[in-house]
Amino acid sequence: MFIPLSYMLFMFSLLLGSIISISSISWFGAWVGLELNLMSFIPLISVKANSYLSEAALKYFLMQALGSAILISSSFLVPYFFLMSYMLILLALLLKIGSAPFHFWFPQVMEGLLWPQAFTLSTIQKLAPLTLISYLPYMPQLNKLIILAASLSAIVGALGGLNLNSIRKIIAFSSINHLSWMFIAVSASDIFWFLYFIIYSFIVLSITTLFHKLQVFTLSSLIKSDQNKISYPLLISFNFLSLAGIPPFTGFIPKWLLIQLMLNLNLFVPLFFILISSLVTLYFYLRIMIPLFVMVNPSLNFNMKFQYMSLLSMPVVLKTSFNFLGLLLPFYFLLS
Repeated sequence: MFIPLSYMLFMFSLLLGSIISISSISWFGAWVGLELNLMSFIPLISVKANSYLSEAALKYFLMQALGSAILISSSFLVPYFFLMSYMLILLALLLKIGSAPFHFWFPQVMEGLLWPQAFTLSTIQKLAPLTLISYLPYMPQLNKLIILAASLSAIVGALGGLNLNSIRKIIAFSSINHLSWMFIAVSASDIFWFLYFIIYSFIVLSITTLFHKLQVFTLSSLIKSDQNKISYPLLISFNFLSLAGIPPFTGFIPKWLLIQLMLNLNLFVPLFFILISSLVTLYFYLRIMIPLFVMVNPSLNFNMKFQYMSLLSMPVVLKTSFNFLGLLLPFYFLLS
């Protein structure tokens, strides 16, 4: 598939902006990197002359501009109002990342994006703000605020995804829910959040690749899509089970490690909210998976269906196979 040179250029500058923010030694440098990241992502959203894409680009620009304004103004006040400035910086980063209670823009923007841009917004665009949050100095007040954001993100991400027909909105609320796990790791000053982020990004990459290949955006269109291939329901189900953290899939590994971490830190109340919300998210993942198998044509031979998987589908299969790294987990117990 031919990739336009302009797309590659903007993608490079987007990644460069994230790297500048992460490697910066000052808040001004971090702000410059975030702005470069923002101005590179807007053309990627507006890749086609489409009213939905234009609306999504405008909403994203306004929210990011507001967050950037709060961030840069608060950074100048750090020498004078230390605690208050860092609290405002944290709130600005929560707004830019789409965390609860500043999540209102995130599902609406996701709804207007194509699948490649939806993947970028759900993963790559969160890397720099999450890293900057982990750079914040340890203060009990900031730590409590991060844990509060984690609990709210868990609840909002779980309840917001119920009874939705749009798959992109379901992925958006799922992303908000997964932020809660990463926030807990960040509040513990632990590198586990980066491990969680990497595994989550690979799973979302596999899911968005599948939906992009099928060109489906709603549950109803997914049921009516390429149902002569049982391979797609299987691949979609494997990915969502991994996203839900069901053993032995790979998505279970970071959740298991973070549960142990929260128990060691006596974070029982946030752990309760996060675990209950994970059960709710599993419900709307099952709403996607079950109809796929119910609607498969039973007259087709199971073995014949796998013959439809062409070489073009092999990258999808390879991405999905990442979810089975969790099968190596028993060896961890044997070696430990």
